[in-house]
Amino acid sequence: MTLLVFGLILFLGTHAFSMARRSRSALIDRIGEGPFKGIYSLLSLAGIVLIAIGYGEYRASGYIPVWDPPVWTRHLALLLVLIAFICFAAAYLPGHIKRRLKHPMLAGVKIWALAHLLANGDLGSILLFGSILAWAVMARISAKRRDVAAQHGGTAAPAGWRNDLLAVAIGTAVYVAFVIWLHPLLIGVPVLPTSA
Repeated sequence: MTLLVFGLILFLGTHAFSMARRSRSALIDRIGEGPFKGIYSLLSLAGIVLIAIGYGEYRASGYIPVWDPPVWTRHLALLLVLIAFICFAAAYLPGHIKRRLKHPMLAGVKIWALAHLLANGDLGSILLFGSILAWAVMARISAKRRDVAAQHGGTAAPAGWRNDLLAVAIGTAVYVAFVIWLHPLLIGVPVLPTSA
């Protein structure tokens, strides 16, 4: 579990640094925007790799149960993750969804992390998804403060319902692909019950 913790510190620490706008600006002024983005990307990628390896090692060594989620939480998690995927798509498709949520990517991360916390009651999952949820909540608070400071209330006209429908369609398509094929392939855990 050491690699998982170190990966979370590296990945979330890098992203938390972005919330410290003065320190971030000072570093960009010192080293330049290109090198900053390069270092940021490398550290984030290293964090993701360590999280993946660490969580894989944790799962291979046996789950550490903390609580036993009831079956209904898994069904709720499936619905919440669908909503999260639609939020992810809406982040790139300006429309009514994006205007309402203001930061749909962060909303999607919070919903995704909460869904996984509901469906998984082991220590590693609580550590992983709880940390990501806590970061996403802090990032949203930070973004809200920046929006207020910049007097930006999302006044730009949305692109219309077309982008919202696209966000729902794309988010749903990616969700279906992830549930059926990608989650078992990439994560090694089937989402849907398998018949023996």
